[in-house]
Amino acid sequence: MGQLDGRVGIVTGAASGIGAATARALAREGARLVLTDLDDAAGLALASEVGGVYIHHDVTDEAAWPGVVEAAEKGMGRLDIVVANAGIAIMGPLVDMSFADWRKQMAVNVDGVFLTVKYCIPAMRRAGHGGSIIMLSSVAGLRGSAGLAGYSATKGAVRLFAKSMALECALAKDGIRVNSVHPGIIATPIWTKMPERANAPLDPNQIAAASVPIGTPGQPEEIANGILFLASDMSSHMTGSELVIDGGLTAGRISRLGG
Repeated sequence: MGQLDGRVGIVTGAASGIGAATARALAREGARLVLTDLDDAAGLALASEVGGVYIHHDVTDEAAWPGVVEAAEKGMGRLDIVVANAGIAIMGPLVDMSFADWRKQMAVNVDGVFLTVKYCIPAMRRAGHGGSIIMLSSVAGLRGSAGLAGYSATKGAVRLFAKSMALECALAKDGIRVNSVHPGIIATPIWTKMPERANAPLDPNQIAAASVPIGTPGQPEEIANGILFLASDMSSHMTGSELVIDGGLTAGRISRLGG
């Protein structure tokens, strides 16, 4: 038996990186999945691989959300797990950021998570089995970062939104747990998808070597394993918590000087 046999989940931003690794991890443990993204080729291929359903979906499109939830609730019978993973990163000094870019990042990273929760919680409550909502924040949601002020603002918002929703669900006694995950430097396509605000392509290996205590970037599968833990009954007494997976990045600094 898998840890998630009989359960149904939705994963946003599922076509690549942490989202794709999460879909594979949840499916491997028996979950049936609805996967959403804007990258149709990769999303369809992944759905075929894990035996799930793929839907082209912009998480900021409120009108499309009922159809996504219906694919899980009516198409698969229930909804137990929600992974709000879709997100973007725009890098550069804040004074150089356009208001349009600020709004775009806020819409995907914050509004998209709001809509995810708004439309998924009622379906989870109708199923009556409780469940788990996992929101992807970041170490940038735990501390400031020059050049990522806008991104940090969105991820900090997700962190406190998760805590507040955990309390709302606890008050409602609906059995739904809500937690946030905070990856550090992870080797995913997000580094190459950042707009040209960086002077040169960003290499997560170089960034990790300079800033992560263990010296290497994390892999998407390592984040997915944490998400699997939060989705399963292994974390049944965990809600309103932050799961930090960052190779020691937020623990402090170490010096590699000397012999």
